[in-house]
Amino acid sequence: MAETSKDRLRLWLRVLKATRAVESEIRENLRRDFSTTLPRFDVMAALVQHEDGLKMSQLSGVLKVSNGNVTGIIERLVEDGHVQREPVPGDRRASLVRMTEQGRAEFARQAEAHEAWIDKMFADVPPEAAQTMAEALDAVARRLENKDESR
Repeated sequence: MAETSKDRLRLWLRVLKATRAVESEIRENLRRDFSTTLPRFDVMAALVQHEDGLKMSQLSGVLKVSNGNVTGIIERLVEDGHVQREPVPGDRRASLVRMTEQGRAEFARQAEAHEAWIDKMFADVPPEAAQTMAEALDAVARRLENKDESR
């Protein structure tokens, strides 16, 4: 039991180290190639999945960050012409945020590069191992999500 526990601890530390390294590389690539940030990329990725748009509070929920964190990012994306904000009928305090056509085109360019970066970073991981690791990490996430729901 103790050795299994140590193996899992080592696995977690390696996952964390790899995650930090991959995230750092992605941040640098986004900055260098697109003059953008990972949080802006994440917001666009969330919005592109919701064609009808999201309220700011919904977007914060999807990204698991506070409304305050999203507000500044949305402001910049609006300035860049990638996102539009519109009032929600019947709720003067809320606004609906959605991608513009220009934003969709820009996100498609960034997402294509992002996929290529990830593919290159994980080139030494055989496809079968990638599938097995993905399934194992999904199981961990599900277990923790179910734990939160049972509280």
